[in-house]
Amino acid sequence: MIKAIASVLGILFFFYLVFMGYVYLFQHRMVYVPFSEVSADPGQIGLSYQDLFIDVQDSRIHAWFVPAENERGIVLFCHGNAGNISHRLQTIELLHSLDMSVLIFDYQGYGKSPGKPSEKGTYQDAWSAWNYLVDQRKINPEKIFIFGRSLGGAVAADLAAQTSPAGVILESTFTSVKDLGSELFFFLPVRLLSRFEYDTLSKLEHISAPLKIIHSFDDEIIPFAHGQRLYQAAPEPKYFTRIQGGHNTGYLDSRERYLKELDDFFSRYSP
Repeated sequence: MIKAIASVLGILFFFYLVFMGYVYLFQHRMVYVPFSEVSADPGQIGLSYQDLFIDVQDSRIHAWFVPAENERGIVLFCHGNAGNISHRLQTIELLHSLDMSVLIFDYQGYGKSPGKPSEKGTYQDAWSAWNYLVDQRKINPEKIFIFGRSLGGAVAADLAAQTSPAGVILESTFTSVKDLGSELFFFLPVRLLSRFEYDTLSKLEHISAPLKIIHSFDDEIIPFAHGQRLYQAAPEPKYFTRIQGGHNTGYLDSRERYLKELDDFFSRYSP
């Protein structure tokens, strides 16, 4: 009997080790879910836009610049880990309705952007988008709001910690990949296995711009507590907006409140 139990435990432990090995080797597939097909564009929702490529060291990234006729600021938008910029048309439309121009880009390996995504690469992509606005379009940093959603929040926080934007918005964002992974895969030694940091929390102390945290209490992917911890750790001036709805739909489910809160933030800190 004891031998049988030991044998079963041995088999289970073997498969546990195999699973850990798989997670370690292929964790990038869980962090990055890029879509290559750009299935739509702002023109299809009646918005004029510029289709462009921005240089990134030895590569380049695909981006859209969507100007607002009565522009009061520019949003540099860092999207989440799945899809590509063509899946963010509703976000572009909402921001445009608030008279905000938008620069949205695809990380390397997403959409029409060549290459492969990586943590260092996503940070570089955001930096290049910022430099495009400041150096090529000659836009005053005091007019630029850095906005990141989900994984893009970690990217936005990294950029904001090293620049001086008008404001920063982090929506549905985690404190760090290791924190989130430890909660989702509590049965694995995630902190030992993870090759990713995306430590949003540690970047907050270096952000001097006004900060807005947006998170849904109903978020089924990134728990509401992550948004609360980010807010608690952030220096003033800071604002928290609680919305309702799922991780990918909260900004639509709470559209009226969402737009009002963004409008107030842009109005307060637009030059």
